[in-house]
Amino acid sequence: MYDLPEEIHVEADGPIRIVTLNRPDALNAVNDDLHTGLARLWPRLSDDRAARVAVLTGAGKAFSAGGDFAYLAELGRDADLRAETIAHGRDIVLGMARCRVPVIAAVNGPAVGLGCSLVALSDVAYIAETAYLKDPHVQVGLVAADGGPLTWPLHTSLLLAKEYALTGARIPAERAREMGLVNHVVADPRTEALACAKRILELPRQAVESTKRLLNLHLERAVLATLDYATTAEDLSFQTEDFRAVITALTADRN
Repeated sequence: MYDLPEEIHVEADGPIRIVTLNRPDALNAVNDDLHTGLARLWPRLSDDRAARVAVLTGAGKAFSAGGDFAYLAELGRDADLRAETIAHGRDIVLGMARCRVPVIAAVNGPAVGLGCSLVALSDVAYIAETAYLKDPHVQVGLVAADGGPLTWPLHTSLLLAKEYALTGARIPAERAREMGLVNHVVADPRTEALACAKRILELPRQAVESTKRLLNLHLERAVLATLDYATTAEDLSFQTEDFRAVITALTADRN
């Protein structure tokens, strides 16, 4: 559906849209096609008047392993691709914040980098007991323009947001729930997310969508206050020697 790259699979279950990040062999790591597809997804989902609620999950063992290292290395070399990607990152963040349709995250495995951000930008999040959140932008020498630091201060304390954004440490599922970064730790997040979606379907449409918009006005206001600085800082961080050294080492380890 929606004429998206094959890296994003959207299927209809009546008025529910099941959105699956679809690079299972790469743990749904984000490449250019997946990133571009996510930028296109949210306005198309909002425009789909038959859609009432969406479930967002990952194919295979992971929700998303974060940025594909080869893609990150290319972003460091190619200024045009980097500018397009940073613009798409902005579109993803604002697209999710403004999306008409409630989005229920089914975090079936590790949610790293942008995957972690997608969870933070969802409306309700169910996470598997063995899954975790992690924003490693700083660890690879990048500023997280579309990452946890953009939204975490709305979900948890500023001190906790700083701790995990500045260290890139893993946040185990139960710890994420305690911090307010997810709603529920469950054995089967997809089943629970679908059950939540079906409960929302039983409620009056206008009330649901307007209440989501009311709540997300707080999110959008906070995002817009920091997004321009964040995207400029991320662009600069792609051009630093620290980033190049980390990515060279990481890609060498994969070969």
